[in-house]
Amino acid sequence: MARSLSAGAGHHRGDLSSRRDGFDRRRAGAAAGVPAPPAAGAAFVRSLLVLPNQLTVLRLLLIPVIGVALSASFSTHDQLGAGLYAIAATTDTLDGQIARRRRQVTRLGKFLDPLADKLLVITVLAVLVSSSAIPAWVVVVIVAREFLITGLRTIAATQGVVFGSSPWGKSKTLSQNLMIGLLVLQRPYPVLHEAAIAAIVLAVTATVLSGLDYLWRYRHFVI
Repeated sequence: MARSLSAGAGHHRGDLSSRRDGFDRRRAGAAAGVPAPPAAGAAFVRSLLVLPNQLTVLRLLLIPVIGVALSASFSTHDQLGAGLYAIAATTDTLDGQIARRRRQVTRLGKFLDPLADKLLVITVLAVLVSSSAIPAWVVVVIVAREFLITGLRTIAATQGVVFGSSPWGKSKTLSQNLMIGLLVLQRPYPVLHEAAIAAIVLAVTATVLSGLDYLWRYRHFVI
């Protein structure tokens, strides 16, 4: 019995000693200026403070404003919507360039940037379809391509592979932005109708070819 009590007391003293040593190490680390691990909330706030992510957030905030402007009925609503869309599309180009130049690529940016791009394009296309400014099948092709490549990216990411941009992908983005701009502006300016039709053909071609390019280059992830 005495031996058991002695062993229990020894175990208790050892536990207290371990806790005291851990406290002393933490106090010594703080005294030496060793920073504590950042909280998730603090890391999120720091990610929001970098310029590339601020541009991406600006693009997200512009999306509902653009949708409302294009759906409004005042005299210059299409011009306003086209101007805001041009600003949003410009931030899409700038945020990636600045992030790479300043080495400010973050996980938050990797998540928000493609999300903002897709929401922007789909929102405007939905408004244009509702006003019969663009055939529904064109929107189906564009959205289907985005879902297909997003799924392929997800599969690749699980294996540690990140897709890089390609010339076809950049052509797709540029042609879609041109198409959307002309489709919006041809409503108040009918003289742009023929140019808008040509832009649709160009955008659909670039969209399909860029999708096929990604599928061919990364086919080993699905075959």
